[in-house]
Amino acid sequence: MSDGPLTGLRVLDVSTILAGPLCCQILGDYGADVIKIEHPTMGDSMRGHGKAKDGHPLWWKEISRNKRLVGLNLSAPEGAALLLRLAERADVLVENFRPGTLERWGVGPEELHRVNPGLVIARITGFGQTGPYASRAGFGTLAEAMSGFAHLTGTADGPPTLPAFGLADSICGIATSSAVMMALWHRERSGGRGQVVDMSLLEPIMTAVGPGPTVFDQLGVVEQRQGNRSTNNAPRNTYQTKDGSWVAISTSAQAIAERVLRLVGHPEVIDEPWFRTGVGRVAHADLLDEYVGSWIAERTRDEVAAAFAEAGAAVAPVYSAKDIVEDPHVQATEMITTVDDPDLGPMRMHNVMWRMSETPGRIRFTGRSPGADTDALLVEELGCDPAEIADLKARGVVA
Repeated sequence: MSDGPLTGLRVLDVSTILAGPLCCQILGDYGADVIKIEHPTMGDSMRGHGKAKDGHPLWWKEISRNKRLVGLNLSAPEGAALLLRLAERADVLVENFRPGTLERWGVGPEELHRVNPGLVIARITGFGQTGPYASRAGFGTLAEAMSGFAHLTGTADGPPTLPAFGLADSICGIATSSAVMMALWHRERSGGRGQVVDMSLLEPIMTAVGPGPTVFDQLGVVEQRQGNRSTNNAPRNTYQTKDGSWVAISTSAQAIAERVLRLVGHPEVIDEPWFRTGVGRVAHADLLDEYVGSWIAERTRDEVAAAFAEAGAAVAPVYSAKDIVEDPHVQATEMITTVDDPDLGPMRMHNVMWRMSETPGRIRFTGRSPGADTDALLVEELGCDPAEIADLKARGVVA
C-alpha cells in the first residue's frame, strides 16, 4: 500500500483478544505493515472467538486483515531471538501479556530498546503496569464492571448489565491507536527516541462512562440506573412502534425537544418553566415518555421516521446486523464493504473507520491462515537459514 498515511510504518502485533489486535487492525487499515505474531501450535485465541463458516473463523477474517502472519513461540529462546530481530526493523510493538511476561522471556522494553531505541512499545493490560491490581488477569468484562458502565446500565429495578460484545476492549483498541500515534509524533520531535505506552482496559471506558467520579467528588451524588433514560435530558428512550419495531429518540438540544412535543400533539408543555432545561425535563420524564410513547405506538416505524424527518426532530431505528447491511445510508457511504476472501469468496465487513481525502485507508486482504508469511519474513527479509527455520518448525518454535 503506497498511498496510506502510515505507509512505511512497521508494526509488530504481539497481542490477542481484543484491544491490541483492533489497534493494529486500525494501523494496518491505513497503510502500516503489520506483522502478526501468534503461537505456532495453539494459534491466536481470537481464531476461536465468534462464529465460523466452513471452519473459517469470521471475526478473524476482519480483526487480522491487512496483517502478515508469523508463528513464534516467544517463551522459547529461539522464538524470542527472532522477535528481537523483527523488532530491529519495526516502529511499533503492541503486546498484552501480564506485566513481567515479556521481561521473563528476555524481550521486555529494556531489551527491545537495546536493539531498537526508536521502538514505540504499547503495553495493554487490564489494570496497567503498576498498582495493586497490576498482576490480576484483565478482561474487558472486568473493566466494564469496574468502570461504572455496568452500574449505570439496565433498568432501575434490575441488575447491573454487561454489553453483549467487547465494549471495553474496543474502546481501548481505538484509544491505543491514538496513543501510538502520539508516541510516534514525539519520536519525530525528540530525535528518534521511542517510549513505552502503558494502557489499561479500565481507563478508556471509565472516561467514556462520563464524569461520575467528579459528580461524586463535588456533590456526593452516586448516579443510578435509569434504563434507557438519560439523567441529562428528556424525552430520551426507546419506543415501540405499531408494527413491532423499536425506535430511539434524543432531545439533547432544546429546539429538538420542542419539535418532538409539537409533533406528538403536546405543544402546551413547551411553555412550562421546567421544560426549558434538560434537567427540568428529566424530572418530568414519565409524562414526556407517555406523550411520545403513545404517539409512536399508533404508527409504523416508517411513518414515525417520515414524521420526525419532516419535523426536523431526531429519531433512529433500533437496528440488528441485518438492518445495518440493508440500510441505504450504510450502503451509500460504504460503512460496510465487500472484500474478496480466498477461503469464502466475497464477504462483507466493517470498512476502515474514518475517511481521509488525501490518504485513504484500504482493506488489502482478509485475515490469513497460521504462518502464512513466515518464510517471506524470516527467510527472505531477515535472511535466516531455511534449514534453521525448517528445524524450528519441526520443533514447534516457529509456524
